Amino acid sequence: MPLIGYARVSTEDQTPLPQSEAMQAAGCVEIFEEHASGGNRARPVLARVLERVQSGDTLVVVRIDRLARSLSHLLEVIERLEAKGAFFRSLQDPIDTSSPQGKFTLQVLGAAAEFERALIRERTKAGLASARAKGRVGGNPGLRAKDPAALRKVRLARQDGYMERLNETAQDWVPHVRRLRPDMAWEDLLRIINGPLPPDRHWTQSRLLRAVKAYVRDGFLPAEVLGRAGRRETDDRLPAIVAAIKGSDPDITLQAICDRLEAMRERTPRGRTGWQPSSVKMLLERAEKLGLL
Repeated sequence: MPLIGYARVSTEDQTPLPQSEAMQAAGCVEIFEEHASGGNRARPVLARVLERVQSGDTLVVVRIDRLARSLSHLLEVIERLEAKGAFFRSLQDPIDTSSPQGKFTLQVLGAAAEFERALIRERTKAGLASARAKGRVGGNPGLRAKDPAALRKVRLARQDGYMERLNETAQDWVPHVRRLRPDMAWEDLLRIINGPLPPDRHWTQSRLLRAVKAYVRDGFLPAEVLGRAGRRETDDRLPAIVAAIKGSDPDITLQAICDRLEAMRERTPRGRTGWQPSSVKMLLERAEKLGLL
């Protein structure tokens, strides 16, 4: 079970070497180091680590605070790992999600977080009711006065919230964008991304473009992915799509590719009513000749 380490320090003056050495001693085959604040959830190196982790891998840190400074962020990261079939381990804390004891600890933490959120909601409601009874007007005075500093603070907070929501779905679209853009048109890329997703998680082209631009702005994706797609011959389009599906999952079967093309509502090359493995095999052979595989 491959162990992947993540070491973080807050400033350039600090060194992650002690953390890396501890994780090497624990058997980590790869170690990623980052200089960033723990309060910043949109960390480029952490995003790459979570994208890199595969089923069966274990993300290892020396202490929990090296990964997250809040319980909500910690649980969010662990949920993303569990969705990919991966695990989490902290060397100096009693958390190892590959063991029953570690899972129990995580459940206790989750229950504590939910209890804390409920208390905060109750205190907030009581405080607002008390303020209204005393004739106080709620809201941010700076926003009511349209103060530039207050407006900028709110804008940045909304931006951070948007990035957090994007990070929750990054595994659905970032690998495809990184691998297929700008060689593939946005319309075809969108169909490949939406193919395996349930309808309630489908992306629109405008929403995908906004997400990609945000990731490019923050350095999570190279600017080249926003370049204009080159024109592709009509006969090369289907081989390119089939090659992209195969490239995202090398072990996928011909029938599974057929199912994916059906979900994408892609027309068959010879006007048949449904996709057949023989047609997919032919397109894969053509894609290999074109150098797409």
